[in-house]
Amino acid sequence: MVQFGWKAGPEQYPPVELMKYAIAADKAGFDMLDASDHFHPWSEEGQACFTWTWFGAVATQTQRIMLSSGVTCPILRYHPSIIAQASATVTHFAPRRFALGVGTGEALNEFAATGQWPEYAERRDRLAEAIELIRALWTSEPVTYKGKYYHTNKARLYTTPTGPIPIIVSALVPHSAQFAGKYGDGLWSVGGKQPEIYQEIIKSFEESAREAGKDPKRMPRWLELTVGYSNNPEAEIQSRLKYWAGAHVPALFDQKIYTPKMSQENGEVVGADTLKKMGCFSSNPEDHVKFVKQYIELGFDHIIFHSGGPDQLAFIESYARDVLPKLRNL
Repeated sequence: MVQFGWKAGPEQYPPVELMKYAIAADKAGFDMLDASDHFHPWSEEGQACFTWTWFGAVATQTQRIMLSSGVTCPILRYHPSIIAQASATVTHFAPRRFALGVGTGEALNEFAATGQWPEYAERRDRLAEAIELIRALWTSEPVTYKGKYYHTNKARLYTTPTGPIPIIVSALVPHSAQFAGKYGDGLWSVGGKQPEIYQEIIKSFEESAREAGKDPKRMPRWLELTVGYSNNPEAEIQSRLKYWAGAHVPALFDQKIYTPKMSQENGEVVGADTLKKMGCFSSNPEDHVKFVKQYIELGFDHIIFHSGGPDQLAFIESYARDVLPKLRNL
């Protein structure tokens, strides 16, 4: 069964306000939410709370919605042992409803906070070690780990997870999907590209999973989609451009763009027409059903909706009322 989620944006909303939206999403019937883990927002007008503190607060105020980092980078700002401990703790407040989404990060967060920004190949290798170490620590056994990048000495989590924590690995291109299939329990990606790219991403993910002895049919595929649902789609687009345009600039992952202002300036190349091609901005529920259906048919089974505002509560309530039932009836 396909699961439908809501994107919580710590880069846009203060933490207490964002928590109220998470509670509303839980009550409205969304199956899951993901919250990104950023040190800097995408623009100077944004926010950037500490996501792990936020998860603890939200977990105590929600009942059924699954929580996930979408995504965290456990290789530079954080030592993997800290993420192992943080995620294990969250499960005590949200038993069996937490997933750990991980990726190789952006300079916006890692270089700004640490002064480090290795090439992608090193970040990928660091992530492989980080995943291995995190899983080892979750077992509650003492772990002496001697990797190329990380070391522990009889490290042990005395507060262990209350249940299994799936690790969902971010992949935006087919090559990184191979990594996700090999090291992850699932795939996490972002919508808005041509179908052929997702076909290649899923193909690479499945082939790599099989080579690693896994059954890809049992591995979830998460996809975050840009949407706007109101009678004023232009206002939705402008709000998205105000807070999130920098998120659509590929250079953030390859160059040292590490301040919100730099992100904002680079994001100015993203116009309204580009966003319209990437997402669905419409007041007609059928338009959203058609938009989402194409991704479900490609093979994604966890769909997360990201609205940039300006009225987040109205989006949560109206989308859950008008669109989600139609999607569940597909």
